[in-house]
Amino acid sequence: MSSFLHTMIRVGDLQRSVDFYTRLLGLKELRRRDVPDGKYTLVFLGFGDGNASGGAEIELTYNYGVDKYEQGSAFGHLAIGVPDVAATCEAVRAGGGKVTRQAGPVKFGTTIIAFVEDPDGYKIELIQRG
Repeated sequence: MSSFLHTMIRVGDLQRSVDFYTRLLGLKELRRRDVPDGKYTLVFLGFGDGNASGGAEIELTYNYGVDKYEQGSAFGHLAIGVPDVAATCEAVRAGGGKVTRQAGPVKFGTTIIAFVEDPDGYKIELIQRG
């Protein structure tokens, strides 16, 4: 059986990104691998226990000495299901994060969504799940 494992994004400040995803969005750091010979560090984040029980993960990749990346126009967003989109937006804002679309129904629908940005500018859609 195949399964979706992770999405990798490059970040300019590893601890800043780990703090954003764990403190403000509730993901857990599942594992970390520093590779000095390759000059990079990987941090895997998710909602599970790291044994494929929590669904897909986000892999943050920090390349030593690179503090900024251009995202290009092909990447859209990550999506995270949360119990209360408005409360999550408030926590992101209170933690210094950026809310780019306030909580509210999706256009032409009823699902409650919002958009926030991580410290590197990656868009994250928050989708209310009951």
